Amino acid sequence: MRSSQSLRSQPLGMWVCALLPGLAVAQALPSEPVTTLKAVEVTAQKRVQPLDEVPVSLQWLDGESIRQQNLKDTSAIGGQVINVKITQNTAEGTPPAINIRGVGNLDYNTSTTSPIGLYVDEVGGGTSNYQLVNLYDIEAIEVLRGPQGTLFGRNTTGGALLISTRKPDDGFGGYLSAGIGEYNLYKLGGAINWPVGEQVAMRLAFDNQKHDYSLRNLHAPAPTPDLSHNAARLSLAADYQPLEVQAKVHVERWDGVGKPVRHIGVFRQLADPVTGTPAILCSPDEAGSTACTDAFGFNVGSNDLSDVAANSEVHGGSPNRTDSWGADVRLSYALDEHSYLVSVSGFNALDRVHHYNADASPFRLAEGSLAADGHVLSQELRYHLDRERYYFIAGVYLEKEVTQQDFFIDVFRDFRASPDLFAFAAKFFYDNRIEPESQAAFANLDFRLSPDSTLTAGLRYTREHTRYHAIGHVNVATGAGDDAGLLVPAWDVAGEVSDNNLSGKLAFNHQWSEQANTWVSLARGFKSGGYNGAIAFSAEEAQRNDYGSETLDALEVGGNVFWDERNAQLQFSLFYYDYRNQQVFMNTPSVLPNAPPLQLLDNVGRSRIYGSELELRWQLTESLNARIGLGWLPKAELEEFVDASGQRVLGNRLPFTSEWNANLFLDHRRPLRNGELSLQLDGVFQSEFYFDQNQNPYTRQGGYTLWNSRIAYQQGPWTGALWVKNLADRGYSNMRFDLINFLGLVQDNRGERRQWGIDVEYRF
Repeated sequence: MRSSQSLRSQPLGMWVCALLPGLAVAQALPSEPVTTLKAVEVTAQKRVQPLDEVPVSLQWLDGESIRQQNLKDTSAIGGQVINVKITQNTAEGTPPAINIRGVGNLDYNTSTTSPIGLYVDEVGGGTSNYQLVNLYDIEAIEVLRGPQGTLFGRNTTGGALLISTRKPDDGFGGYLSAGIGEYNLYKLGGAINWPVGEQVAMRLAFDNQKHDYSLRNLHAPAPTPDLSHNAARLSLAADYQPLEVQAKVHVERWDGVGKPVRHIGVFRQLADPVTGTPAILCSPDEAGSTACTDAFGFNVGSNDLSDVAANSEVHGGSPNRTDSWGADVRLSYALDEHSYLVSVSGFNALDRVHHYNADASPFRLAEGSLAADGHVLSQELRYHLDRERYYFIAGVYLEKEVTQQDFFIDVFRDFRASPDLFAFAAKFFYDNRIEPESQAAFANLDFRLSPDSTLTAGLRYTREHTRYHAIGHVNVATGAGDDAGLLVPAWDVAGEVSDNNLSGKLAFNHQWSEQANTWVSLARGFKSGGYNGAIAFSAEEAQRNDYGSETLDALEVGGNVFWDERNAQLQFSLFYYDYRNQQVFMNTPSVLPNAPPLQLLDNVGRSRIYGSELELRWQLTESLNARIGLGWLPKAELEEFVDASGQRVLGNRLPFTSEWNANLFLDHRRPLRNGELSLQLDGVFQSEFYFDQNQNPYTRQGGYTLWNSRIAYQQGPWTGALWVKNLADRGYSNMRFDLINFLGLVQDNRGERRQWGIDVEYRF
């Protein structure tokens, strides 16, 4: 339903950027000498190992590719790794929704704890608040698929993301980069590395970006939605043998006018209580067009999917802001030539506020604010022992977090002016304080049974305890025109949730030759219960916001095959999950008309998931490199559960889970004059999926493919690049949220349209 307005004329350079990578691939010369792929080393088992020695399904991204592909933050990683989705949830700058192999959480509130762990330089844990990370000056990212219940443990039911920042080294150097682009994009970043004596080095890196969103708000008074994010990091590395020290401090600020959601009205005809004429729904394909309205007769007035008409000027311009900072220290002390101790201490804090317009219209029917202030402190101590036939790790982990949330949602504010409707208007305040604590002890052993076979066994005991206190108030109108209203107490709920669990892993890895290995593993992941400080409209809902623990047992088979003198590598994995007491965010329509939906994080019983992955990396020639991935999830279903409204649900597919997904990356380099020309093309395909557990056809996302491209020329220390994202200007959704029974609409958080930009970099 895209109008001709969306097919705007684009700069000639953009089309050149789109076409040249394909021409370059066609011209690749097979007679060119072939170079060997770099041996990949990973830290999935908290030590450096070659990839084919690790019995884990994982994908790695090097820092150079992250920089070249303009992967701005963690929400951009999903398109690079198969069977992984990461999306902006309510808006850019808020906690991302991460899903690996059907395991994830779509809850938008700031107390959510994801079943996917994220670690930056070995520091992790905490709620999803801390999972939005700027990707600047990065060394590498490893995405571990499947439960990591031994060495990482907490909240890694579905997997973990390991982000490694660039560390200081003993040489002086750095870079400075700048860029401009469509939608008022401005970028400035860089890093400088300098040695401080023979044993100490420091590194300072920074990143600043600002941009408008590609949507157009047809509601004239509304400010232009935009976002700026600024970040800086100071790192230190010191080598005082036998002691090694790595430390850093970082600060971040995200600030802008929140991106409004698009309005998808679902009614072709509203009900007429006088004549008794029933309401008629639009089909899911028609919904959101000018032929359909919400329950109040409104539509955007445009069929262009990038047009909105939303009241974004409220709350001082719908501010979307996060201020965060943190520090961590890693100490490594060698006890002797075979053993050493590692201590990792981390602290992170943030202050976040996000104002939103839930009715996606110029009216004041549902507006709210999510504000969170919190901090998390973690400490890990590990012992490593490396002997000829085995490698042993044992350790303890402690974590404490505090999150204070101050939320409100203002329902039917415009009704306060009406003598007939003012009683329906109410402003709900739901504030809470949530304090989870975690303690764990773990051990992992890699034992070499023979020169070609290794047995891995790991065990982790976890004890977690969460205290919570939720207080609710309601502001009601006492008469027509009463905007101030009367504030009355509604609930005061306090409690505790405690869990303990034994998780772990047993794996066997066999090296058939230098060209092939296979592994098989049985692993358990665990995520404790807690309190989900989400929106509540009654004391009963506030009391139901606590939830129990979940476990996932996974059987996996995987391996690697090398050929073409190790210039080609194929990774493969097959897995089967038995997921019990799964924690699922449920957006359940109220049984009452025009009442807000019930929103709970609840345990829903059992799910079975199985699928596979294939990933190929091939250095086809000295100048042409290819990376291709294919993921398949034929079964990812909630077997049976009863939702928050008492309805029995059977066999629904897990939210945010495509059956098929694939990605492609091509990089062709060739000499040109006194420099090098680089041409890149990458794409990602997702088959259809749903954004909720109800398989609501109005929240279905059809299959889509996104293409990106980049042309760069490097000569000496200078590099210039022209890039385009979303080449085909493909429309898609980051999130859809069902408010049909409440307001007669679906919120649609649209993905960004085609965008081009130019970058310049100088290295010294």
